[in-house]
Amino acid sequence: MFQKVLASLGSGGAKVDARIIDRAVRPGGTLRGEVLLTGGQVDQEVDSLGVSVLARVQTDGDKVADLPIQTVNLAGRELIRAGAQVTVPFEVQLPWETPITSVFGKYLTGMAVGLQTNLDLAGSVVDPQDVDAIAIEPLPVQHRILDAMSRIGFQFRAANLEKNRLDGVDQQLPFFQEITFAPSPAFAAAFTEVTVTFLARPNDVQVVLDVLKKVRVAKGGGLGARGQAYLGSFVVQNATMAQNNWEQQIEGWLRQVAAPRGIFD
Repeated sequence: MFQKVLASLGSGGAKVDARIIDRAVRPGGTLRGEVLLTGGQVDQEVDSLGVSVLARVQTDGDKVADLPIQTVNLAGRELIRAGAQVTVPFEVQLPWETPITSVFGKYLTGMAVGLQTNLDLAGSVVDPQDVDAIAIEPLPVQHRILDAMSRIGFQFRAANLEKNRLDGVDQQLPFFQEITFAPSPAFAAAFTEVTVTFLARPNDVQVVLDVLKKVRVAKGGGLGARGQAYLGSFVVQNATMAQNNWEQQIEGWLRQVAAPRGIFD
């Protein structure tokens, strides 16, 4: 009887451990793995067992929250015997707008996307969370655009997720990824930073460029410096990606933005 009481408090109760089979996955792909469910010191009723892909998102100012990207239920109303070990395979279909977390195995600073295992035991107070980081590599189009930014001299600074919606685009998730670059020497005098956002779909990727331009403005009788945002976007078709010179196209648009537009610019 004492063991049942301890199990209800989480001591000696059933445990879970997830193992991700794929070393890396891409947006729109399938994340495969398995959950090892180990029985505790007594038989216990499993109300539910599932996995969720979570992303750490900036919600308001400096506040952050872990929001679900995808959730899969694996089992419900099952009995796990004391000491038993059960392996439950799973597959999670990732949305096309799933943010990337690494490029060629190199972690993107600021990103936190992981697999959370949820175990709900009837009448038990347990910690249901077992979180494992997920390596999400870019799609070929995304990698090509990031490579083009690097080739024209922009340096990766950081990445983050923002809970918001972009105007004028078909956005599926309630948040979007921002991959921020420091300007190349050629644009350092004009720009503070350039941010790239990808909205991927089965056949193409919409690329949004957000440029923070240095603008001289009248302030307190003098001239100061502040940033003014400029947005540009274009769509890259998967099938025709290789037909364009993306370095030339991106640099050409950036030069248009960098050009003075008024007396205080």
